[in-house]
Amino acid sequence: MHQTRNFSIIAHIDHGKSTLADRMIQMTGLVEDRKFRDQILDNMDIERERGITIKSQAVTLPYVDAKGGSFHLNLIDTPGHVDFSYEVSRALVSCEGVLLLVDASQGVEAQTLANLYAAMEHDLVIIPVINKIDLPSADIERVKEQIEMDLGLDSDMALLCSAKEGVGIQEVMEAITRLVPPPKGDPSKPLTALVFDANYDPFRGTIVSCRIFDGELKAGDVIRLMSNGNTYKVEEVGLFQLTRVPQKKLSAGDVGYIFAGIKTVQDTRVGDTITLDTAPAPRPLPGFKVVKPVVFSSVYPMSSEDYEDLTAALEKYQLNDAALVYQKDSSAALGLGFRCGFLGLLHLEIFQERLEREFGQSVIMTVPSVRYRFVLTNGETIEVDNPLYYPEPATIEEALEPYIRTSILIPERYMGAVMDLCLERRGVNSKFNYPSQGRIEIQFDMPLAEVLYDFYDRLKTVTQGYGSFDYEFLDYRANDLVKVDILVNGEKVDALSQIVHRDRARTRALQACERLKEEIPRHLFKIPIQGAIGGTIIARSTISPFRKDVTAKCYGGDITRKRKLLEKQKKGKKRMKTIGSVSIPQSAFVAVFRSESK
Repeated sequence: MHQTRNFSIIAHIDHGKSTLADRMIQMTGLVEDRKFRDQILDNMDIERERGITIKSQAVTLPYVDAKGGSFHLNLIDTPGHVDFSYEVSRALVSCEGVLLLVDASQGVEAQTLANLYAAMEHDLVIIPVINKIDLPSADIERVKEQIEMDLGLDSDMALLCSAKEGVGIQEVMEAITRLVPPPKGDPSKPLTALVFDANYDPFRGTIVSCRIFDGELKAGDVIRLMSNGNTYKVEEVGLFQLTRVPQKKLSAGDVGYIFAGIKTVQDTRVGDTITLDTAPAPRPLPGFKVVKPVVFSSVYPMSSEDYEDLTAALEKYQLNDAALVYQKDSSAALGLGFRCGFLGLLHLEIFQERLEREFGQSVIMTVPSVRYRFVLTNGETIEVDNPLYYPEPATIEEALEPYIRTSILIPERYMGAVMDLCLERRGVNSKFNYPSQGRIEIQFDMPLAEVLYDFYDRLKTVTQGYGSFDYEFLDYRANDLVKVDILVNGEKVDALSQIVHRDRARTRALQACERLKEEIPRHLFKIPIQGAIGGTIIARSTISPFRKDVTAKCYGGDITRKRKLLEKQKKGKKRMKTIGSVSIPQSAFVAVFRSESK
C-alpha cells in the first residue's frame, strides 16, 4: 500500500519552482524523455514565455524511496505572483509541507518572506532548498546566513540543488518522504474536500481540483458545494499524472480531480468545501472567501462590429478564470464594451494577452482604476470604480481611497532612490528592518492607485533589478480626490476621464493632452485639447490647423491688403470650427492609456 505526502513549492518569482517540478516529474518517470518539455506543468504559452505560473496545477508523483517504501507525492504547484495570493493560500491549506526555494545568487527576497509567513500561518513543515547552485554567481554561504537571519530557519537543514542540471533532486525527494508528515484524516467521517482550483474542459464541463480531508468519494455519489448549496452527481474521480488517471475512489489525504457535470467555473469557487448531499459535514472547512476585484478597467473592441465576438470571447474566457468579473458598459467615444474587475495589474495584463492570442480579439482598455468610496452630504456612502459615476463635487463630504502596505527588500545602497520613489507616490509611515548585513526592508503605506501605473517598473529601474516588492491591502483613507476630464475641441471625451489626487491632477492631464496632440491628425481648424477639473482648465495643448498661404499673391503693396486677406481667412476658420467635428483615431486612446501604464 502506498503512503501519501502532500507538498507545495513556494518561492519568489523566477527562483526555479517550475524547473524543480519538471525534474521531479522526469525522475519519477511520469513522462518519457522524448515527450518532455520545459515548464511541463504550465499549459499556457504566456506562462512559458514569461516564465511565470498563472494557474495552479497538481500532479501525483509515484516514488519509491531508498528503503523501498512506495509513496504518492502530491505536488500542488502554486502561482508565485502577489495577485494570486488567495489561490496560493488555498493550495497551502491542501498540503502538510512546503519546499521553500531560494535562489543561490539572489538570496531571500520580498515574496520569499511573504510566502514563508503564509506557510507558517498554516503550520506547515518548511524545508529550505537552495536552488541554482551551478551558477557562477552562486554564494551558498551568504544565502545560508540569510536563511538563518531573515527566515529564522535552520540553515543546516537546507538542501542544495540545481534544478536545471538535475543535481540534488534525489535528496529533495527523500527529504519530502522523511520530513513531511502523512496527511491526517479519517475515511469513515463525513466527506470534506477543499477546492483549490477549477479548470474548464469543453467536453466534460468543469474539472474540480480538490484535496480530500475526511471521508471518501467515488463515482455515483451526489455532492453538495457548501458555499451555494448546489448539488451534482459525480461522474468520475481520479488523480493528476500529467494526464488524468481515473480511480475507483478518492479517500482522506488524496489530492485529485472530480467531474460532476458542473457547467461553469463560477459555480466552483476556490476555497469552497465539497461534502456528500446524503451525509453532509456539520460545517465547511475554514478560510473560504469570495475574491473581490481590486483593479478595474473597461474593455472595448477596436471596431464596433467586433462587439458580438468580444462578448463570446469573454464568456469563454471566464470559463477558465473565475476571478474575472465583468458587466456591460458603454462610452460615447468608444461605443459598447465591458467594465471588468481584476485581482491586480498582472491579472489585467494576462487577460489582455490571452484575449488577443487565444480569441483573436484586439481591444482597447481604459486606464486602470481602483474602487473609491465617497461619503455624501446626505450621509450616504457610495463606491465608485468608474470615473463616469463620480458624484457631483458639491455633494461630496469625504473622499476615501484604498491603501496598501508595501514591503520592499533591497540592497542598502539603493535606499535613497527607493525612498524618493515611495515619497513621490505619496507613501507614509515608513518603517525599516535590517534582516541581514547590507540588505534593508522598507515598509510604506501607499495609495493603491499610485502603485497601479508604473511603480513596479520604476522600482526595478532605480534598484537595477535588485528590488523585490510585495504588498497587502490595508484600509480606506480620506484624501483630496478630483475627477480630471479631457476636452477635445470643447467636448468631453468620457473614456479619458480619471479620478486622481488633486496634487497629481495637473501632471496627469498634461500627459494626456500631449499624447493626444501627437496622435490626433491636424484638421483645417485649430483644435484645443484641455484637461479640466469641473469648469477649471488645468492643462492645455493645441493642434495647429492646416493653413493656405493666402498672402502669397501679394507682391509688395500695403500691409493692409495682407491683413484684409488674413482676417478673411480667420473668419472662415472660425466658421469651420463651429460646424467641423474632430475625429479621434483609436490609436490616440491606446497611446494615452499606454503613457499612463508604462
